[in-house]
Amino acid sequence: MYIALSILLTAACLVPASAKLLGHPKMQKSAAHFGIPWRRYQLIGVAEVAAGAGVLIGLWWHPLGVAAAAGMVVALTGALITHRRALDSAKEMAPALLALAITLAYLAIAATS
Repeated sequence: MYIALSILLTAACLVPASAKLLGHPKMQKSAAHFGIPWRRYQLIGVAEVAAGAGVLIGLWWHPLGVAAAAGMVVALTGALITHRRALDSAKEMAPALLALAITLAYLAIAATS
């Protein structure tokens, strides 16, 4: 279960990160919607890449995976606060909520491993 969640969480980090770093129009629209300058929004993508790499390396060095996931909890909490401030619907918040659920499941499993 730990390996499967590690891979799932890595994907949950890297998919949106790549969209941000590659300048996908939907991500540019999100940055504008939230009032975040584009270059600063791309830094979120850099953090997501770091978290994904940390979780993946965590398969071999457990503490790094846990630290990376803890960082994702902070980032995703910030994302949800940002969505809420923008008065977004639950549908618009769903990707961040799903990623947070995966992250929390990973941390729960990691705590018992």
